[in-house]
Amino acid sequence: MIMQSEITFLGTVSHPNLVKLLGYCCDDVEFLLVYEFMPKGSLETHLFWRNTNTEPLSWDTRLKIAIGAARGLAYLHTSDKQIIYRDFKASNILLDEEFNAKISDFGLAKLGPSAGDSHVTTRIIGTYGYAAPEYIATGHLYVKSDVYGFGVVLLEMLKGMRALDQKRPSGQQNLVEWIKPYLSDKSKLKSDIMDEKIVGQYSTNAALKAARLTLKCLQTDPKLRPSMQQVLHTLETIQAIKLRTRKRTKHFPTINNFH
Repeated sequence: MIMQSEITFLGTVSHPNLVKLLGYCCDDVEFLLVYEFMPKGSLETHLFWRNTNTEPLSWDTRLKIAIGAARGLAYLHTSDKQIIYRDFKASNILLDEEFNAKISDFGLAKLGPSAGDSHVTTRIIGTYGYAAPEYIATGHLYVKSDVYGFGVVLLEMLKGMRALDQKRPSGQQNLVEWIKPYLSDKSKLKSDIMDEKIVGQYSTNAALKAARLTLKCLQTDPKLRPSMQQVLHTLETIQAIKLRTRKRTKHFPTINNFH
């Protein structure tokens, strides 16, 4: 049933930041789906699997991945049928050779609410730690329920830690509960929010904007969360901060050059 749903959705949508379904076959028992090959694997692999032969994702690459995934979600939310993805998480973001992000696995996707309705009521399915609180509590699924899941993944990318990890100390096992109170505090950026593996790769202004965007996505009330179009615009603004900083560094010589 899930695979049939995936075929239905991927057969009607097409976007550079959605994984392409190349074909499928089926018998009386099961479906076999064939997707485009994504050589870099998943975001989850690069963020959390320790491999001495693999460099940690840089700040620039993390931002690039976040922007690509945001474009994919924004496309789904603004499509004619307003599709709610429902299972946004790091393992469902696949990466091509250039670390361009593509959203995969549409088995839990759901058509958005009809005209005049704010939500869809449906059976609660998804991944604990990423699902929005209103969906878990009531089964009411909003378009902005996806925004919450995006916020969780964005927090994972900033901190370099999984949303849930029972091996962490008490009080730190749920990443959102642990870090959310710090996200608007500039003094907590390096000590509590940002991944130590990317220290020195970002401007304070850019990191603080990313942290505050994450906080907006994680608002308990879905009405207070930004749309994915707004999230995308903010991420592109953050990326531009880094570019402007580089350009300024390039064009303004240091004092030593005048000697």
